[in-house]
Amino acid sequence: DGAGKTTTLRMLAGVLRPSSGSALIHGVDVASDPEGAKPFIAYMSQQFGLYADLTVLENIHFYADLYRVPRTQRPARLERLFAFSNLGPFGDRLAGNLSGGMKQKLSLCCALIHHPRVLLLDEPTFGVDPISRRDLWLILHEMVAEGVTVVVSTPYLDEAERCDRVVFLREGRVLA
Repeated sequence: DGAGKTTTLRMLAGVLRPSSGSALIHGVDVASDPEGAKPFIAYMSQQFGLYADLTVLENIHFYADLYRVPRTQRPARLERLFAFSNLGPFGDRLAGNLSGGMKQKLSLCCALIHHPRVLLLDEPTFGVDPISRRDLWLILHEMVAEGVTVVVSTPYLDEAERCDRVVFLREGRVLA
């Protein structure tokens, strides 16, 4: 904790401006043009950031609207998202009434609705039960197999072992 993981992801997502340096996402420098990079990025924060008073479907449609996903493409995308998240039967349930693991899956569905090129996940399994944690990693491996770049922050070394590349941070600096 306190190593700079969340701050780094927020800078990559264009939410925070870095004090120096640059990062290219799909050829766009997020430091100088954060808005230009946002269509290629999905950012899932550590805390549940969706609307608790909206249903599962309403949250997903809200994000589809934000990312300007054409209505004609939504049924197929929803079918795919529900296939891997198992949230289909809960479409009418308020997001605030979901379990922790289901909330994380809903957050991931909202992040993936626009088919991002880069998925930024800030401790996505924090507070999630072991089965949902395993399911989430299976989903992430599917995304990687489809060409999505996934950047995950985690304090758990067993999760870091699942990654192709690992960076250790301390006070915002790369240790290894």
